[in-house]
Amino acid sequence: MTVDEITVRIDKVVAEGDGLGRLPDGRVVFVERALPGELVAIRIVKQSKDYARAEIVGILEANDRRVEPSCPYVAAGCGGCDLQHAAVDLQRKIKHDIVLESLVRLGKLIDPRVFDCPDDLPIDSCRTTMRWAIDDDGALGFRAHRSHHVVPVDDCLVADPALRALRHSLAPVAHSGVEEINLRVAEATGEKSAWWEPNDVPLCDVPAPTQVGPQGVVHEEIDGQRLRVSAASFFQASPAGAAALVRAVRRAAGDPATWTSDPVIDLYGGVGLFAATVVPPDHPVIVVESNESAVADAKVNLRDRPARIIRSEVARWRAVPASVVIADPSRTGLGAAAVSAVAATRAPVVVLVSCDPASLGRDVGLLARAGYRFEYTEVLDLFPHTHHVEAVSRFVRDDRLSS
Repeated sequence: MTVDEITVRIDKVVAEGDGLGRLPDGRVVFVERALPGELVAIRIVKQSKDYARAEIVGILEANDRRVEPSCPYVAAGCGGCDLQHAAVDLQRKIKHDIVLESLVRLGKLIDPRVFDCPDDLPIDSCRTTMRWAIDDDGALGFRAHRSHHVVPVDDCLVADPALRALRHSLAPVAHSGVEEINLRVAEATGEKSAWWEPNDVPLCDVPAPTQVGPQGVVHEEIDGQRLRVSAASFFQASPAGAAALVRAVRRAAGDPATWTSDPVIDLYGGVGLFAATVVPPDHPVIVVESNESAVADAKVNLRDRPARIIRSEVARWRAVPASVVIADPSRTGLGAAAVSAVAATRAPVVVLVSCDPASLGRDVGLLARAGYRFEYTEVLDLFPHTHHVEAVSRFVRDDRLSS
């Protein structure tokens, strides 16, 4: 080793996908692409008085589940699949452990019940929605790890074949100052959409019948329900992932026969995915969503149900009694204001869908102080080869917890 290299043992992989170890002086060091248990030689690339970040210069003892990434763009620097150097079973264990640690460390739970999704989820060629970056030469690709640099990518391992074909039909694009383009295909119908901002810039020729712009729509089928999804509306990255999430939320919500007659409240309800699938067709539901495009889609998708669609920030929504609350917030989680809105419904059951382990841990504590007891979390690997993880948690009302 050279004088600027240090040997460390990796304890675990943390929420952003880096391995965590300790330097000789006791500081925490985050090591890119390191795996649990490995002994690695590292070079520090950034440091402060409390922690450091480092890159691997040599693996002295490798985790036996370390594998050679099957995608050549990993070696080229693409930061999209930041766990592809771990076998799939190790990826899922890492995500399980990250969620568990967050519940214990941030949620202050003792021995929380955490289990993995029982569904056989796809690994490769599964994503039907992706956001591609555009470099200065008009090539499409993805950004390098913790960088704005765009790595051109011709063929993405995790993209659905139809999405790959759509991407190929657009490359290269005209230089116009546009930095990203959102592409979506529908597995059920074969429809395609492309959207970039500002959308009045003539970025490239898009082959018909692809719909262009924020109003372009595709129709996907999830759990037997046909859903309209506009280009500017959020939707899960793959139909298989969306269906698995629906099943997990249904398990957490419990048997509808046990619900009260009050409406189900679907907070951050998007295009109405859970309202259309988890809630029985004759049970009233209220969807609260702030995105104008998603609200328009939800009105179409729920038009034959006893549904009320409210365009509002959850924190500003005036709560009403509920039989069940389903909440699917962004990475920042519910936060104090939204938890107050949830508590005001006095729903016997709350189902929380979290896409960030840290926000899940924080929300567990907030919900406990608001009178909701944690029962379990189900971990779903909807983004294989990446550190991203989805979690569905069930809470029940227990007024003895209220602070």
